[in-house]
This record gives sequence, structure tokens and C-alpha cells, in this order.
Amino acid sequence: MQKFTAEPSFWEILPEASIGIIVVRNMKTADEVSAESKAEIARILADANAAADTHLTSDTISENEVVAVWRRAYQQFKTKKGARCSIENLLKRVLKGNPVGSITPSVDIYNAISLKYALPVGGENVDAIEGDFRLGIDAEGGKPFLPIGEDEQAPTLPGELCYYDNAGAICRCFNWRDGQRTELADDSRNAILVMECVDGARLSDLHAALDEFAGLMQRHMGAEIVAKQLITKDNPEMVIAE
Repeated sequence: MQKFTAEPSFWEILPEASIGIIVVRNMKTADEVSAESKAEIARILADANAAADTHLTSDTISENEVVAVWRRAYQQFKTKKGARCSIENLLKRVLKGNPVGSITPSVDIYNAISLKYALPVGGENVDAIEGDFRLGIDAEGGKPFLPIGEDEQAPTLPGELCYYDNAGAICRCFNWRDGQRTELADDSRNAILVMECVDGARLSDLHAALDEFAGLMQRHMGAEIVAKQLITKDNPEMVIAE
């Protein structure tokens, strides 16, 4: 049995956080997604880029509350210099008039949900995860990590919050940077999709985003939703594979 667990060290620094988890199986590869679905996904992503403007009340990215709340969260743990929450990076592109473009259908869907709801969203190839999938503070640092698009290892820092498994880090600095080892690719079939919220006032948005995300994965990727759950301090783990 394989589990996802948000460890006590996470709740010690972010006790009001909630993590939405969806586990999908047997989703279509990029080549198997119909032309009709690809066109619809492209439209959904374009609409989400436009909708993201509603979250941007200031031209200074850090002054927007959906970003500021993550800046405050990142102050609670050790980070690599310049590391920022993934939603800040997406919204910064929108602010600069550089819309988020297409990557691969599954990634385009989660980027669309992230932009529409201004919540960080990510996805990993669940088949590449070794042992349990965990979120916690890496007290000693040094977990192996090869960032997407890089050729050199960039191990975790002591005191860094990261997603990790038995083989090393999966996503560094909470939701800043994904690694190559577990990244979703065009031929990925099975995935664990993760959405984070650190603002208790936005819990209803998280629920809505999670439901819409699952629906889009079913409709356009043919995915079987085998688990969908909200991880909280009082409910910190779930089974992701039997």
C-alpha cells in the first residue's frame, strides 16, 4: 500500500493549510487525446489566462493577495534564493502580457485550473514515485533532485519544505520546482495531482477547483479518478495505491 502523507513538520509551520489530492489512472497519452479535446483544452487554457486577471488587482505582483499569502508562507521555511510559489510564476506571466502556453494536455489542464483559481497545482507520474509520497521539512538537506530542464543535481537545503519519496526530492521549496524523475510526460498513464491552499478563507475555492480538475481529467484525458481527498491537519494522509 502506497500513501501520501503531510508530516507533522509541515503542520507545525502551516497549520491552516489544505492540500487537495487527485489520483488518476489509465489516462490517455498525448497522442491518444482527440483533436476535439485538444482544441477544447486550448480554449480552456486561453480562458484561464484571461480569468487570471481577476486575481491581479495590482501591477506589483507581490501586492496581490493571492501571491502575498504565499510569500508569507515561504518565509516559514528555508528556500533557495529567488524561489517562489508556482502560482506567482504563472500570474507574473499574465501580468506581463505573456500568457501561459501549451505544454502537453494533462499539464495544460492543471495550468488552466491553477490560473483560473489562483492556486498552485502540480502533477507527478505516480508510477515513478518510490515508496510513500511525503510532504515535510527536510531537516538535514541533501535529498537528490534533478530539476526539469537541467543537467546537474540541485539537492535540497537543510530546513527546506519539500515533497519527497524514498529516492529523493520530488518538488523543491514546497511547490516551486519539479524534478525530472517524476515529471508528467506525454506518455504518462497514471498521475497524482496536487493542489495547495494556505488561505483558510479560500477553502471553498479549493473544493471547486478540485472538482473541476477531476471533471476535466475524466472528460478530456479519459482518466479514471481512483481517489480525491482533502488533506488537512486532522486528516494528514491517504492511500494513493493499493
